[in-house]
Amino acid sequence: MKIAVTSQNRRTVTEHAGKCRKFWIYEIDDQKVTGKTLLELPIEQSLHQSSPQAPHPLNEVQVLIAGSMGPGLSRRLAAKGIAALVTAESDPDRAITDYLEGRPSAEAAMTCGHGHAHHHAHHHDHG
Repeated sequence: MKIAVTSQNRRTVTEHAGKCRKFWIYEIDDQKVTGKTLLELPIEQSLHQSSPQAPHPLNEVQVLIAGSMGPGLSRRLAAKGIAALVTAESDPDRAITDYLEGRPSAEAAMTCGHGHAHHHAHHHDHG
């Protein structure tokens, strides 16, 4: 399994997932981090600039964690089978740990508009 975390400054979880061009890609095996690499995209491959139909380097991830993202990007990721999560956690490693341990700091980016959080079970059998 692969999880992407927005990190435009390479140090913290950053906001504006659609405009972000730097992502930490975490390799996860058996609920443990087995690798971490930095993916740097040219501006035309930011999610905001690229076509939803075009192949994209982030298509290989199952989860994207960001400091913020709009509902359009959340829907776009969902259409590709990518879970979109927003976290208040600033440390990328901690955001991953929180996600893997099911802590609520990473919330589904989908909002329903009536003031409560939606919690989603984590079932990962992507091999």
